[in-house]
Amino acid sequence: MNAATGDLDGAAGRTLHAGNIRDVLLDRLVRVLGRDPERAGPRDIYEALANAVREELSARWVATQRRVARAHVKRICYLSVEFLPGRALINALSSLDGDLLQATRLAVQDLGFDLETIAAEEHDPGLGNGGLGRLAACFLDSLATLQYPAIGYGIRYDYGIFTQVINADGSQREIASSWLRLRDPWELTRPEARYEINFGGRCLAETDAAGRTRHRWIETRKMLAVGFDNLVPGNRSPTVNHLRLWSGRAVEPFKVGEFNAGNYPGAVADQIAAKNLSRVLYPDDSTPQGKELRFCQQYFFVSASLQDLLATLLAEGRALDDLPDAVAIQLNDTHPSLSIAELMRLLVDVHDLEWERAYGIARRVFGYTNHTLLPEALETWPVSLFERLLPRHLAIIYQINRNFLDEVSAHYPGDIERRRRMSIIDEDQGRRVRMAHLAVVGSRRVNGVAKLHSTLMTQTIFADFAALWPERFTNVTNGIAVRRWLKQSNPGLSTLLTERLGNAWENDLEELERLRDAADDPDFRRRFRAIKLANKQRLVNAIRTRAGIDVDEASLFDVQVKRIHEYKRQLLNLLHVVTRYNRIRRDPAAPVVPRTVIFAGKAAPGYHMAKAIIRLINNVARVVNSDPIVGGRLKVVFLPDYDVSLAQRIMPAADLSEQISTAGMEASGTGNMKLALNGALTIGTLDGANIEIRDHVGAEHVFIFGMTAEEVAAHRARGYVPSDLVRADAELAETLAMIDAGYFTPDNVADAKSVVDRLTCDGEPFFVLADFRAYLEAQERVDALYLDADRWSRAAVVNCVNMGFFSSDRSIREYADNIWNIRPVI
Repeated sequence: MNAATGDLDGAAGRTLHAGNIRDVLLDRLVRVLGRDPERAGPRDIYEALANAVREELSARWVATQRRVARAHVKRICYLSVEFLPGRALINALSSLDGDLLQATRLAVQDLGFDLETIAAEEHDPGLGNGGLGRLAACFLDSLATLQYPAIGYGIRYDYGIFTQVINADGSQREIASSWLRLRDPWELTRPEARYEINFGGRCLAETDAAGRTRHRWIETRKMLAVGFDNLVPGNRSPTVNHLRLWSGRAVEPFKVGEFNAGNYPGAVADQIAAKNLSRVLYPDDSTPQGKELRFCQQYFFVSASLQDLLATLLAEGRALDDLPDAVAIQLNDTHPSLSIAELMRLLVDVHDLEWERAYGIARRVFGYTNHTLLPEALETWPVSLFERLLPRHLAIIYQINRNFLDEVSAHYPGDIERRRRMSIIDEDQGRRVRMAHLAVVGSRRVNGVAKLHSTLMTQTIFADFAALWPERFTNVTNGIAVRRWLKQSNPGLSTLLTERLGNAWENDLEELERLRDAADDPDFRRRFRAIKLANKQRLVNAIRTRAGIDVDEASLFDVQVKRIHEYKRQLLNLLHVVTRYNRIRRDPAAPVVPRTVIFAGKAAPGYHMAKAIIRLINNVARVVNSDPIVGGRLKVVFLPDYDVSLAQRIMPAADLSEQISTAGMEASGTGNMKLALNGALTIGTLDGANIEIRDHVGAEHVFIFGMTAEEVAAHRARGYVPSDLVRADAELAETLAMIDAGYFTPDNVADAKSVVDRLTCDGEPFFVLADFRAYLEAQERVDALYLDADRWSRAAVVNCVNMGFFSSDRSIREYADNIWNIRPVI
């Protein structure tokens, strides 16, 4: 073997480390991929690297599973319909060995490539849409890093959420995601993890020899769930856990008889129906078919997950009565709430436990995390859907509800109204199953995700439950994985922190507190500013490539990147943009702080107002960016197809973090944490985790504005009339009139009318115009501070070094200690 290809002999089978990465890479190119290293392209290098790294992860995963099984400890099983892990290659290299990432970079350079180009060959896994999925991924990262025994369960979506494309008229168009178009080298197929999932049929009650009533679910339509594992490494940790994702398959995927009879569609109909269960995340539920598919998806994934964890525990010799000491199951929002009824079915119908015994087990296993106070976001399903698709589960839910309402009556005799409010079955809305109520009743602990959210949760949507079971409710403020959102996303800042602190901060973010005096160090501030500028220059290039817009890295980068929703109030931001535009046009000679306002996020396909907001943002951008009077002092950018990789480019470059939701409506937010950790200053309402960020970094280092949650509630109670505000504010009236008249949409002057009508309608639920003037005043404070680069840098450093509390490691320790009762396995 010549020097160009290296020594391949014996490279296979070695433990992967910085000293042998080049030889292992060459070995995988030749022996696994059958590629000549001298002719290998970027995709070849990527797959060879992924193969080598996955082999190392697999060996560590096997060792982890052995340690956990022998220790006979309690596991956490985290159930979520969304996971947004981001790309795996850099994360794995960075986690495995302190020197491995740099050694890989050099090995790849030796072959004529750079590692960033190779890493870009990987598509972001299309397994989530927003904060819910990213939080779940951060938690899996922390669980592995802290060496807790854990399994994540979700769905292996073939096409994920969707790929967002912006049309010529500024509107969003959804096309199928291509993340699985090429083979995913990171996943491990688990053909032995194959479980039967049933739908439809009927229930048959029988009396056994002992005189007990037994239920059989018969004449069902059967499908299969097949498992695929993605390995999750801990940072500088021997622990590798796994995320098991389920894919739908037919029991009989191809019916030869139907095919030979000429019924070609019928020959594969079962396979199509089964695979539809794992085609896309959040099927559009504006149609009856979409609602049914979403309902079936949720049952499909919880049934497979529970069958799998029971099989694992029984194989280890655990008894079913010991289940609460062997496993904790966390429901990430209401989507997995069917788990409660499904576990009861498995214990009672499959494993022949008596109801009371089974229910005593089930009620000590589950925890439920609530993520929203919006009533419309608390899932309910028609009883008729249960009757047709899950009749046995409906009977179980009825029994749970009877037992629960008896308990309510015992505490509140004669209070019929309270029973009606608390019932799992909503009798007022066409008989529907309230999934959040099922989750609360069936769980031993219920948590919110920020102090304000947890307080409001017990005062509003779950007030009756909190009065009955005050000990059941708690708070765990969300956190973020510092490895992904600082170490990997912002290598310049990471290097600076490591110079001052060593690398302990990677696994203990509260180490940053040792740098609190750094804000007063002129050299530290200078280096901090230089790193921020370099990050902004990288984002400038990405904006040019993705959006075709040239922006100035010296301008203030004003960032709002998140799911598009009215309560997140992208419209309030846009109203400020238009008002700022008008001010420049009125007095072009007046001094102004140059701004680049950056939006990104996807709208649900069936959410028409959110899609109208995206269209308006793009149309405002087109006019503002091309106006010669503005002269580049204001630019508006909408970056399409927001995902984890794009977020990792945006977060380190942001100057201003827009966290402007209607107070009382954002549960927590985690984008606020990622941006602040990377040195962005927050402009925001007293909502979600903004309050706790303010408390940690100091009120003088954030820009708080607007009504509080209590003031919003009071305003709603007395009646909200936005038109009164428009009449009293000439600038606001001018801004709305421009939009309404089609100034930004000359080819279709009525295009934005629905947006203006929504903002000005009586009782508009998100109080956008009510906070408009306070928001503009806060933006003026932003401009004033940004003019003083040194003071701005000091505030940015203060934000960064005071974010130690907001690590997902801290969140996981709180879950482990206060909810799950699990311990690390070292």
